[in-house]
Order: sequence, then C-alpha cells, then structure tokens
Amino acid sequence: MSFDPKKMMAQVAKMQEDLAKAQEDLAGQTVEGSAGGGMVKAVVTGSGELRSVSISADVVDPDDIEMLEDLILAAVKEATRSAQALAQQKMSGLTGGLGGLGLPGL
Repeated sequence: MSFDPKKMMAQVAKMQEDLAKAQEDLAGQTVEGSAGGGMVKAVVTGSGELRSVSISADVVDPDDIEMLEDLILAAVKEATRSAQALAQQKMSGLTGGLGGLGLPGL
C-alpha cells in the first residue's frame, strides 16, 4: 500500500469540514441538568454554553443560600457533563476514521 499525499490531504479536508459541521450542530442542541428533584434546572448547549438556569420558588430559602448555591452548581455540572457526552458521541464518529489516513493510533 503506497502513501498518497493528495488522497490524505483530501481526507483531512473532508474531516475538517465534517468536524466544523458537527460543532455547528452541537451549538444548536441543548441538554438539561437538574438538582434537588428538578427544583433547579440548567440548560447548556452541546458546545458547553450555559443558556439558562431556572429555580423553583419552593427551593428559595433566605436562611439557606448555601443550599441554593449548591443546587445551582450541581445542575450546571450535570448539564455540562451531558453536553460533553453529547459532543464526545458526535465527534467520535468523525475522528475514528483517522487510522485510514496512515496515521495509526488516531
């Protein structure tokens, strides 16, 4: 099997195009994380941008601000983990083809 630099460059260009499209698609998708039985919710895009946080009035206790802060943090972390998993799932299908470029291990 001979190395064809033109073929490799065409494959790299196609992969870059596919990755850019996947990143654009991810930016348009959202995932949600919640905490406190759904009393605090965070929405994050597939690219990791925090879009919104909603808090149920039932969880607002002026005497326990720390609990509310913890719930917000937990909801944002969960949404961020979901966004990362979505991105990894979407990108793994695209980057898995690097081995066919004569670049083993990628």
